Amino acid sequence: QVQLMESGGGLVQPGGSLRLSCAASGLNFSYYVMSWYRQAPGKEREFVAAIGTSTRITNYADSVKGRFTISRDNAKKTQYLQMNSLEPADTAVYYCKASFPRDGREHWGQGTQVTVSS
Repeated sequence: QVQLMESGGGLVQPGGSLRLSCAASGLNFSYYVMSWYRQAPGKEREFVAAIGTSTRITNYADSVKGRFTISRDNAKKTQYLQMNSLEPADTAVYYCKASFPRDGREHWGQGTQVTVSS
């Protein structure tokens, strides 16, 4: 059974930082493209960042470029999202997604709440 468990969310002031983690189990982690999505109240879920099966290829939404950094540790079966210079517009539930390139299988975590407010 595949499980993706996000952690690290919370309340932070504007300009602050948070580091999200997503621990995976039940899958061959190194074969999966990993990504982060977020969903703010009343809005659709949107792409935030993705990292390829090797750590060399990353992609970011324009809204987070230069502020967020995605990374992964295949030995620990964990991906991370370092979020700096947080803004109120970053407030959302952040979701971890694992995608298997060969057949399009996708797995989602339950999400972790990030609130940026003074």
